Amino acid sequence: MENKTVEATFTLKSNDLGGQFTKKHFGIGPDCQGGNISPELHWENAPAGTKSFAVTMYDLDAPTGSGLWHWVVYNIPVSVTSLPADAGNLTAGQLPQGAIGGLSDLGVRGYYGPCPPAGQLHRYIITVHALREQLEDAENSSAAIIGFMLNMHTIEKASLLVYAQQEGK
Repeated sequence: MENKTVEATFTLKSNDLGGQFTKKHFGIGPDCQGGNISPELHWENAPAGTKSFAVTMYDLDAPTGSGLWHWVVYNIPVSVTSLPADAGNLTAGQLPQGAIGGLSDLGVRGYYGPCPPAGQLHRYIITVHALREQLEDAENSSAAIIGFMLNMHTIEKASLLVYAQQEGK
């Protein structure tokens, strides 16, 4: 039997998440009574040439026809390989220096947790992007524009697929 070495790959993990979001991660609003706390995330084995990171959270099943960006953070310094829980709360000051909390599709900066309609199961993709450079000042750009710029500058990415469902109909 041959002993093969498995090459390390760019990987995203979370100590807060399993396969489902918990109530503390859900958004806050008329249809959601969660804690709106972004999950802890950490990554390893970034590819050579990485100059910065970005983290995004996207709802594949939002009834918009084009999904919904819930969280966009970019220009995370290359020396940083984790975000603590609640880093998406921009008033908490937990983002690394230089990182920018972009606009979500909900029109707010920072994290807005999952809030699928009652009874619907939605899929959320949380992705860390290893970027070949930092993004130019794009602070007032929509999440879709930031997503476009991320795709233009991504060397590799690693993702988690997490589900959310609220009780109801």
